[in-house]
Amino acid sequence: MVHHMDVKSAFLNGELEEEVYVAQPPGFVIEGQEAKVYRLDKALYGLRQAPRAWNNKLDLTLKKLMFRQSPLEHGLYARGEGNE
Repeated sequence: MVHHMDVKSAFLNGELEEEVYVAQPPGFVIEGQEAKVYRLDKALYGLRQAPRAWNNKLDLTLKKLMFRQSPLEHGLYARGEGNE
Protein backbone atom coordinates (compact mmCIF):
# COMPACT_ATOMS: atom_id res chain seq x y z
CA MET A 1 0.00 0.00 0.00
CA VAL A 2 1.32 3.46 -0.89
CA HIS A 3 0.64 6.55 1.21
CA HIS A 4 1.71 10.13 0.71
CA MET A 5 1.46 13.23 2.84
CA ASP A 6 1.71 16.99 2.72
CA VAL A 7 2.99 18.73 5.82
CA LYS A 8 1.51 22.20 6.22
CA SER A 9 4.08 24.83 7.20
CA ALA A 10 6.81 22.19 6.88
CA PHE A 11 9.74 24.61 6.75
CA LEU A 12 8.65 26.17 10.04
CA ASN A 13 9.34 22.86 11.81
CA GLY A 14 13.00 22.58 10.87
CA GLU A 15 15.60 23.01 13.60
CA LEU A 16 18.57 25.18 12.70
CA GLU A 17 22.10 23.84 13.17
CA GLU A 18 23.64 27.30 13.47
CA GLU A 19 22.67 30.58 15.11
CA VAL A 20 20.71 32.85 12.78
CA TYR A 21 19.84 36.45 13.62
CA VAL A 22 17.25 38.61 11.86
CA ALA A 23 16.32 42.27 11.98
CA GLN A 24 12.93 43.31 13.29
CA PRO A 25 10.37 43.03 10.48
CA PRO A 26 8.68 46.23 9.25
CA GLY A 27 5.66 47.04 11.39
CA PHE A 28 7.07 45.18 14.41
CA VAL A 29 9.95 47.49 15.27
CA ILE A 30 10.01 48.32 18.98
CA GLU A 31 10.27 52.06 19.54
CA GLY A 32 13.57 52.93 21.18
CA GLN A 33 15.01 49.51 20.25
CA GLU A 34 15.31 49.92 16.49
CA ALA A 35 18.76 48.30 16.40
CA LYS A 36 17.57 45.14 18.18
CA VAL A 37 17.89 41.84 16.32
CA TYR A 38 16.32 38.45 17.08
CA ARG A 39 17.87 34.98 17.25
CA LEU A 40 15.73 32.37 15.51
CA ASP A 41 14.81 29.18 17.36
CA LYS A 42 13.37 27.52 14.24
CA ALA A 43 13.63 27.94 10.49
CA LEU A 44 11.51 30.45 8.57
CA TYR A 45 10.21 30.46 5.00
CA GLY A 46 12.68 32.27 2.78
CA LEU A 47 15.63 31.31 4.96
CA ARG A 48 18.31 29.61 2.89
CA GLN A 49 18.73 26.85 5.51
CA ALA A 50 14.98 26.10 5.85
CA PRO A 51 14.65 23.28 3.26
CA ARG A 52 17.69 21.43 4.62
CA ALA A 53 16.56 21.86 8.25
CA TRP A 54 13.12 20.43 7.42
CA ASN A 55 14.58 17.53 5.43
CA ASN A 56 16.93 16.63 8.30
CA LYS A 57 14.06 16.63 10.81
CA LEU A 58 11.80 14.55 8.54
CA ASP A 59 14.60 12.07 7.79
CA LEU A 60 15.44 11.53 11.47
CA THR A 61 11.77 11.16 12.42
CA LEU A 62 10.96 8.61 9.71
CA LYS A 63 14.08 6.57 10.47
CA LYS A 64 13.13 6.46 14.18
CA LEU A 65 9.80 5.00 13.02
CA MET A 66 11.75 2.25 11.20
CA PHE A 67 11.28 3.62 7.67
CA ARG A 68 14.09 3.03 5.18
CA GLN A 69 15.14 5.71 2.70
CA SER A 70 15.37 4.65 -0.93
CA PRO A 71 18.95 4.82 -2.24
CA LEU A 72 17.63 5.94 -5.64
CA GLU A 73 14.91 8.42 -4.66
CA HIS A 74 15.78 10.23 -1.44
CA GLY A 75 12.23 11.53 -0.97
CA LEU A 76 10.87 7.97 -0.84
CA TYR A 77 10.73 5.99 2.41
CA ALA A 78 9.41 2.46 2.95
CA ARG A 79 8.61 0.35 5.98
CA GLY A 80 8.02 -3.39 6.04
CA GLU A 81 8.21 -5.75 3.11
CA GLY A 82 5.62 -7.36 0.90
CA ASN A 83 2.25 -7.49 2.70
CA GLU A 84 3.57 -6.12 6.00
